[in-house]
Order: sequence, then C-alpha cells, then structure tokens
Amino acid sequence: MPLKSFFQTGNDVILSKLAQFIQTNMRTSGKILNPSLKRQIQKTLAQVVVDINSLEEAEEFLKDFFTKAELQVFSKRFAIVYWLKKERSYENIKRNLKVSSATIADMTKLLKKEGVKNAIKKIEAEEWANKWVEKIKRFVKK
Repeated sequence: MPLKSFFQTGNDVILSKLAQFIQTNMRTSGKILNPSLKRQIQKTLAQVVVDINSLEEAEEFLKDFFTKAELQVFSKRFAIVYWLKKERSYENIKRNLKVSSATIADMTKLLKKEGVKNAIKKIEAEEWANKWVEKIKRFVKK
C-alpha cells in the first residue's frame, strides 16, 4: 500500500500521535503554541504528506524526517494496529515486534479511530486485489 494512501486517510490521527510523541519523548519547549499557528503547521505537514507521489519518495521523507528510533516507534505502532485487526494474539505481537502488553493495549484504542480504520481498509483492499491478481495469473497460464 502506498504510504500516501495511508497518510491521506489518517492525517489528524498521525499528527495527533506525532504531537503526543514529541511532547513526551523529545526535547521541546514547554511553551504553548498559538492554536491557530499550531493548526497551520499541522495542515502544512499534512499537505506535504499528501503530496508525496511514490513509495520511494515516502520512504525517503520518513527516513530523513524521523530519527531511526522515531521511525521504528511509528512503524511498530502501525504494525501493532494492523496485526490486531488481523486478530493476532498479544503474545504473537509482543514476541515479533518486541513491545509490551501495555503498548499493544494503547494501540487497541486506535482501532476505533476513523483515520486508522480507513488506512487498514486500504491495506486490506490492496491485499485482496493482489490475491486476485495472482489467481488470475495462474488461471491465464493454464
């Protein structure tokens, strides 16, 4: 699934989680940003994400914009949500992604968010399409 599709559906969720992460894990000023300016900055970032045109461009942006640790955190969070939707067990997720039960429980809440639901639907649609492409290829070869 192109990251552009994911970001288009979940800008508010992503920006909200990004802000939450930054506030708790990064050195930032404790001073409150003007709400209008804050929203303008978030919209600009969302527009940059929407304007990404390819998987390669998206990967380059993510790699350049986030530290390795930040990108790993966000990637794991997305994987947790996706695997929860696929009904993987907490134990399986913990073992494979090296995360805690508390982290998984936090991500469970995101499954109810519209932006996250839409992003997962896009991935599922692409998986379905890829499955049928393979079936059609096998049929045509006969």
